[in-house]
Order: sequence, then structure tokens, then C-alpha cells
Amino acid sequence: MWRWKMKMAKTFSEFTVAGPMVQSCCFSMEEDTPRSPGPCLLRINCRVVAMDLRAHGDTKVKNPDDLSADTMAKDIGKVIEALYGESPPPIMIIGHSMGGAIAVHTAVANHVPSLLGLCVIDVVEGTAMDALNSMQNFLRSRPRTFKSLENAIEWSVKSGQIRNIESARVSMGGQVKKCEESTSSPGVSNSIGEGIIEEDEDEEGEEESNKKRMKEDEQEMTKESLFTWRVELSKTEKYWDGWFRGLSSLFLTCPVPKLLLLAGVDRLDKDLTIGQMQGKFQMQVLPQCGHAVHEDAPEKVADALATFMVRHKFTEFKEGYLC
Repeated sequence: MWRWKMKMAKTFSEFTVAGPMVQSCCFSMEEDTPRSPGPCLLRINCRVVAMDLRAHGDTKVKNPDDLSADTMAKDIGKVIEALYGESPPPIMIIGHSMGGAIAVHTAVANHVPSLLGLCVIDVVEGTAMDALNSMQNFLRSRPRTFKSLENAIEWSVKSGQIRNIESARVSMGGQVKKCEESTSSPGVSNSIGEGIIEEDEDEEGEEESNKKRMKEDEQEMTKESLFTWRVELSKTEKYWDGWFRGLSSLFLTCPVPKLLLLAGVDRLDKDLTIGQMQGKFQMQVLPQCGHAVHEDAPEKVADALATFMVRHKFTEFKEGYLC
């Protein structure tokens, strides 16, 4: 079912150094683009595997539309099993936003029996559930297409989606894809595309007009634009609730050391606030970052991860990189 690639932005990417393994399902609501593990690898001894989950890149599966939390969590377990068989090395899972939710579901379901630790980046049940109410409006506000990859990178920075231009140059290439060359849409007749409306115009004029407009929009999109979003997030709405509902309690019940990285302390919900006061997890706030914390401040995130892993004796700093 899986097609394996040893290249960045394919099914998985592996960077090997002596030490425990860091399993990254680090992706935002936009996509699943493996981020460069370089800064983290410079500081500590570890191995990083970055996954490309179903429907997010070149991975081929039987049912790419099944993006439920349970299915994607099982996918991670299957990848670990395929990589390491019945004896996987100690593993720490890291995930951002929806990827953080999948990391939690993976940990709770024990799909990674050698799990060592868990890091979740800027995802909290309370704020995530509140944000879902306006998510469709947000998605509609984004450009549907871009004339070039450079144009997509420029938009991501100017819109504030990513605040680090270097990170945007890395990640936007995985968030968008080239538009198909075809200028016609299946199931729509040429007469509609050409604006010819015959006998039923009076009764179905409005409907035909809408179809004509949609057809023209699609033709214009293909004609003038080269890139569009890789994942049509609006079509995944039925899974949103399952990703985030109950996430805080699941996170707190994970029986491994946990790190929560946030862009602002105001993102904490009640359960996590109580859990943090009880010392159930380590929290670090990285101010002056947007939602894509790991892209806006990659060095600070790498420092936080390295310090956390060394503190819990998962690994040790390399010589010359003591924090």
C-alpha cells in the first residue's frame, strides 16, 4: 500500500545520527511538508524521520480521502513497523497543529510501542474547536491559485501565514502543486462554457448562469495560474471535530514526558492550564510567533526540543552545543 521514497517531501525522509529517533508528523492545517531537521541535528545526537501522510504529497494509499485521526494514527504505526520491524528504536513524536493532534492520537493508541516522548506545537483543544467555526471563511479568503511558486511564497509572508521568508521558501513548495493542463471540466457542456443558453433560459436562467460563472472561473484559473493548493481543506471538514475534540485530556493521559510549545499563553484551555499547574507536562511559550511556530522561529524550537530531550535523558548534546 505504501510507496517508499528516501527523498525530502516524499513518503518519508530519514536523517541518521547516533541516538534516539524523532518521528515528525509536523504539518499545519495547510499540508504535511516535512521541515528541515538540520537545526535540531546540529545540537543533539538523534535520527529524524519526517512523514508524508496520505493525501498530502506523493504517498499512494487505497483510500486517500480517509483523513480521520484513527486512520492517520494507524498510518504512522505502519510506517514505523515497515522501517524497523518488531524492534523499533526509542521514538519521540513531534507534531504541529493538526499534526500535533495526530501525534497525540498515535501516542494514546500505542501505535508506537517504543514511544519515548511527545511534543505538540501550537494546538490546544479549546482554541482549535473555537477556530473551526470560522475555518471555512478563512479558507475562502485565501487565493485559490498562484501564478508561480514565488508568488505563493510572497503571499504566505505578506499574509502573515509564515513570518520567516527562509521557512516559506522551504515549506510552500509542499503546500502547492501545479495545476492540471486541461482547460475543460468533465460533465460541463461546451454550450455552457460558451455562454449559449437555449429554451429553458427563463426557468433555469439563474442555475445556468451560476454554472457558466463557475466554468469561466475554472478556465481562468487554469489559463492564468500554474499553482493551486495541494490539499483541498474545505473537503476535509467532516474530520475536523474528530481531530481535536477531547484532545487536551488525551494529551494529559499520554504516559510519556510531554512538551507543549505555544505561540501565546492565551491559547491554553482549562484542562491544560490545570495540567500545567500540576506539572503534567512542560510548556514553553515562544512570543512574536504566529501559528507556524516552528517556521517562524526554527532555531528557538530546535533549542527547546534539544533541551527537553537532554533533560529527560533521551540523548545528549554534541560537543560544543551545550545550551
